[in-house]
Amino acid sequence: MTPVDLELDCRDLACPMPIIRLSQVIGRVPVGGTVGVVARDAAARCDVPAWCRIRGHEFLGEDTTDDGTPRYLVRRLR
Repeated sequence: MTPVDLELDCRDLACPMPIIRLSQVIGRVPVGGTVGVVARDAAARCDVPAWCRIRGHEFLGEDTTDDGTPRYLVRRLR
């Protein structure tokens, strides 16, 4: 698992809540820092990279948590 500066547990949240939560917390990590968005909602697989493109951050990819839940990695660029 990739180390992150902040991990959001959005396991029980449906679209669009994981993206809304990401928008709310991205400023809590320093520029260059990484946020991990843990989400079971299938839409997050498309939504997180799209949000990164729109907002000017870097989508680093996907890994999984110890329980097998997808985790989407975002680097803050600005």
